[in-house]
Amino acid sequence: MPRKFIKRFVPNAKEFQKRNSLFGFFGDHLHQAGLWHLNRRSVSKAVAIGFFCMWLPIPFQTVFAALLAVVFIANLPISVLLVFITNPLTIPPMFFIAYQTGASLLGMPSEPLTFEFSADWLRETILNSWEPLLLGSLILATISSIVGYILVRILWRLHIIQRWKDRKSHKI
Repeated sequence: MPRKFIKRFVPNAKEFQKRNSLFGFFGDHLHQAGLWHLNRRSVSKAVAIGFFCMWLPIPFQTVFAALLAVVFIANLPISVLLVFITNPLTIPPMFFIAYQTGASLLGMPSEPLTFEFSADWLRETILNSWEPLLLGSLILATISSIVGYILVRILWRLHIIQRWKDRKSHKI
């Protein structure tokens, strides 16, 4: 994979701790070599973690992704950066798809949302839609993380095979 390209944008452990004081509670765990290496294993795990966490309808997804990266010794910056696929522009359609998925699996009718700026509307909406949203989010998180993991492993392997072929053809 384009390791040199990725390395330009990925900070090292000290830079990451300096810039992100929110992750300071990890302490010395941030200095594990596996969290910063760019190899097939750590990047594929990082993609799986990032894709999983981006679907979770919780605040502080990045902290959760960082925690999982430390636990599973995946590439920390990639895990955290992929969570930012969810942003103010992408969250509404993603969570709508998650809600629709969960509602259809639970056999619930998906009701059209009408927006009303009030605390009662917010409370009612959350009480009526948390189950399908959570179920749909977990299912889409699991599927996207598995697909992302497998895709990175396959693409990385194909890239290595291509490099071997190129190297072999240049020697002849």
